[in-house]
Amino acid sequence: MEFNDVIKNRYACKKYDGTPVAKEALDAILAAGRLAPTAKNLQEHHVYVIQSEEGLKKVDELTPCRYGAPVVLMVTYDKTNVFTYPGGVATSGIEDATIVATHLCLAATANGVENCWLNYFDPAKAKALFGLPENEEVVLLMDLGHAADVPAGQPLANHASRKPLTETVTYL
Repeated sequence: MEFNDVIKNRYACKKYDGTPVAKEALDAILAAGRLAPTAKNLQEHHVYVIQSEEGLKKVDELTPCRYGAPVVLMVTYDKTNVFTYPGGVATSGIEDATIVATHLCLAATANGVENCWLNYFDPAKAKALFGLPENEEVVLLMDLGHAADVPAGQPLANHASRKPLTETVTYL
């Protein structure tokens, strides 16, 4: 799939049919995340692939937004291995994890796998429930699977509803 088609057709899938994601597709998705740029190339992110029955039950404890997806990716970052920006207030952790996640969701679409970026959950509870190391911060969950109601390439009607560039871009 051409890149412009990927970004045009990617949408937040809200109902999965439960069929497994092919290993080849999952491997390609994870490889794309690995290629994402990070500040100073620190690569402080970590992606957990949740697909066991036990793991998915834990996700269901965290959020009502799994929507029947057979795979959920949990994207975290190592808070002890981040770049601190000038001013000392912000670090690269969340930013880099979201760049990785963007690569993951676009690669999923390119590989015929629907996805949904989830942030409706308590990151501290996710960290505790999955027993993650103290230095890791959970940024998001991402559903992966095959749509139950929306055929591939046919995103929801409101997906195409976008503000004009004149409202979202300013040239200085």
